[in-house]
Amino acid sequence: MPQMGESIAEGTLSRWLKKVGDEVKRDEPIFEISTDKVDAEIPSPISGVLAEILVAEGVTVAVQTIVARIETEKGASLEAPAAVPAAVPAAVPAAVPAAPAAARDASPAPASARAAPSAPVPSAPTPAAHGSPSNSFEERVRTKSSPLVRRMAAEHGVEIAGLNGSGIAGRVTRKDLVGFLESGAALPPRSGGLPGAMLVPMGDAHAPPATPWAGDVVEPMSKIRRLTSDHMAMATRVAAHVTTFFEFDLTRVARVRARMRGEFEAQTGQKLTYLPFIIHAVVATLKRHPVLNATVNGSDIIYRKRYNIGLAVALEPSGLIVPVIKNAEDLSISGLTKAANDLASRARGKKLNPAEVQDATFTITNPGVFGSLMGTPIIPVGTTAILGLGAIEKRPKVMTGPDGEDTIAIRTCAYFFLSFDHKVVDGADADRFMADLKQTLEQIPDQGF
Repeated sequence: MPQMGESIAEGTLSRWLKKVGDEVKRDEPIFEISTDKVDAEIPSPISGVLAEILVAEGVTVAVQTIVARIETEKGASLEAPAAVPAAVPAAVPAAVPAAPAAARDASPAPASARAAPSAPVPSAPTPAAHGSPSNSFEERVRTKSSPLVRRMAAEHGVEIAGLNGSGIAGRVTRKDLVGFLESGAALPPRSGGLPGAMLVPMGDAHAPPATPWAGDVVEPMSKIRRLTSDHMAMATRVAAHVTTFFEFDLTRVARVRARMRGEFEAQTGQKLTYLPFIIHAVVATLKRHPVLNATVNGSDIIYRKRYNIGLAVALEPSGLIVPVIKNAEDLSISGLTKAANDLASRARGKKLNPAEVQDATFTITNPGVFGSLMGTPIIPVGTTAILGLGAIEKRPKVMTGPDGEDTIAIRTCAYFFLSFDHKVVDGADADRFMADLKQTLEQIPDQGF
């Protein structure tokens, strides 16, 4: 099980792409994993024959756990393949026998990566020892929860060290934190944070469970669906959601794009869409409206000076992931096009690294590609706003002619909608941002940005 990021201590083996007896080539994907950051295909480090599978699909194990053995000697006989271990609860690592000669150089699993409780039930926080900090492996892993979990805990004033985690060595996961908040237990305020009474989660944590009826089909959620579910539920509790809608006239953008498109695509090999023009305008507008590129830490507002633009990407057959264009302020239209196309392609191919889905300061989602006119997107945790793009289409509009007369013209238009966190962004601030963005795009220079 590879280490897919500095703060990641475990991963779930979601699917085997090869079966026992199959030949594998070096760098050929052999299994898929899911972590709390990203889904990814894992390539084989060597060529050979898949001799044994040690970890079943759906099992969560610590990083560096041996999950399979590959026979590298050509023509070596394979014994009858052993049965794949039966799936066990996600938090229980499979047993790892001693490695054969062909795999003895692999890094051993951490000695302290022992089984966690099979049913993670977050409990009320216990008093943390503040006398002398512990340097045990368990304590280091516990306090090194993922950045997303730490942000969520900071938003709710929860001390991670006071929770019982279900991850490896007691590591607190996003599921643990969501379960604790939904349990209604008292929230200990963090030093310098908001009082616990102001951080009670919204929503009914005691909704009656649904039961299947005769003829219904019951399927367990995929790993990415569970993670998305947890994140969206947390996001709706963290932010005070409000959405504002504007209609944008993109006729000038359409003309500039049409004029640039042929030469641009011939030179770069990249398809030129409306999106890079919109990203470029968004970054320029965020610089003039910094509260939309901010985050909240307790009672403090952090104004980001980097412009990392998250792009929501729909996955097949289902799922959602948000890769991030880092430092978008440094990129031209060409650079934004390449970055957006590359991230979207690798997201759908499960080739992203954890760092590529972290640290967004503002997010753009584009349901318009599916025909949607408008919506109310959920603000990602750690940001204050998300911009949605509706379908771009030609519409009849009343225009004022040079002599003041009214005429009907065909214009290329779309609805843009901004969900913002009303805890820190006032309605007037959000509307000023949208009006500024509208003007920036509607008055794009003839030569483009």
